[in-house]
Amino acid sequence: MRDRQLLQPGKTCWRVEDADRFSVIIDAADYFVAARRAMLEARHSILLLGWDFDPRIKFGEPEKGEPATLGAFILWLAERTPTLQIRLLRWDTGALKSLLCWRSLRTLARWAMHPRITLRLDGKHPFSGSQHHKIVAIDDQLAFCGGIDMTVGRWDTRAHRDHDPRRKSPDGAALKPWHDATSMFDGKAARAIGDLARDRWKTVTGDCLPLPASRHTCWPEGFTPAFEAVRLGIARTIPKMEDTAPCHEIEGAYLSLIARAQRFIYAESQYFASRKVAHAIAKRLTEKDGPEIVVINPLSAEGWLEPVAMDTARARLVEALQRLDTHGRFRLYHPVTEGGAPIYVHAKVTVVDSDILRVGSSNFNNRSLRLDTECDVLLCTDEGDNASSGPKIAALRNDLLAEHLGVTPAQVADLLEQTGSLIETIERLRSPGRTLTPYHVPALSGIEEWLADNEILDPHGPDEIFEMPGRNSLFKGWAALRRKCRPRG
Repeated sequence: MRDRQLLQPGKTCWRVEDADRFSVIIDAADYFVAARRAMLEARHSILLLGWDFDPRIKFGEPEKGEPATLGAFILWLAERTPTLQIRLLRWDTGALKSLLCWRSLRTLARWAMHPRITLRLDGKHPFSGSQHHKIVAIDDQLAFCGGIDMTVGRWDTRAHRDHDPRRKSPDGAALKPWHDATSMFDGKAARAIGDLARDRWKTVTGDCLPLPASRHTCWPEGFTPAFEAVRLGIARTIPKMEDTAPCHEIEGAYLSLIARAQRFIYAESQYFASRKVAHAIAKRLTEKDGPEIVVINPLSAEGWLEPVAMDTARARLVEALQRLDTHGRFRLYHPVTEGGAPIYVHAKVTVVDSDILRVGSSNFNNRSLRLDTECDVLLCTDEGDNASSGPKIAALRNDLLAEHLGVTPAQVADLLEQTGSLIETIERLRSPGRTLTPYHVPALSGIEEWLADNEILDPHGPDEIFEMPGRNSLFKGWAALRRKCRPRG
């Protein structure tokens, strides 16, 4: 796989574009500050595409005289800049909960009455699918693309303290620690995200939006870019619908980057439930000299239905991978706080060796590859002048691991250089307090096993939602791998 570039438009990405500056922002405390400062620089257009927006949340760090909440800030921003159009596209099903909150309804009504604020609900998805983008496009000059929603429960700092009084709901309830990530970039890559946002807006509303006229910098003050003058790949998932052609670029990117890995794959994902991703990993685990693979997951999926769907599938897939992992190169961990409380992992980040960095909205589950709308950004050292980015990609991986292990990035880097093993480095740095805890496969009931094996609650696409159980097994295609690893004698 290494004889060809990873980023191939039409297969593993949509477009490859230049970014003058590029950064990964870890956790929503910094993201909300960066997004607020960048939005203050907007002159003509702000496009926000999201799974959810809650106008009640505190948004960034307001200066004196500026409103604190997202809803009031958007209203104030529109009044402050008469040339500015603000458009929000939100998943329709997720918006239903706003009907139960008077404060949200009141703000949404004020948005609706403003001539330059437009909120639309995105119902252009298959049954049980969702609009899962987390995108901000500002004047085509700056873009954010990643996993952080502007909603309740996302704000946290990288310290992930056990009891942070700032981590609370609009009603004052304490919220759990939350780990997340997004990316920020400018240049032609930001313009491409603007194109993507306008395309989605047209798909949902039928309206063609004009291109922003201005050319100015929106890069937020106080944020030093981690990368400069790089080429970025933009990959999408678009589900199959009657009047929409499907797009599986993210699936192609996942399978390609797993196949290309030489030493390490480090991944943070909300879920580990994708049949295709697990099968690609299984192939690498059967190789004598394949890469080490470390996945960071939350202890359990959030909500009432997700644990049934995602946690059971994870248990079955990890159990299968452990049986194939005769070389001991696969680990799945959960981060915990100093006091031992689980930190919810919502970040969607993948680092392959020091060659590939992926940040986006997609998870390691079936729906991210075929059923939901998704957008990821990839930085690859084999693209253009990106070759010098390798040390910075490795530094980001070490920084993330250091955060989870309660140590410094230098400690991670030094020990990794000594051991040559990502897994051994993690195991030697694990200690009481802030750390990573190994995943243990739980015992499943017969019903849970059946739900997981037949992917009833995490279908692999619109065509499988109403398939007969058993036709699309979680372990479809694994028989050959099992035979390959069976002891001979």
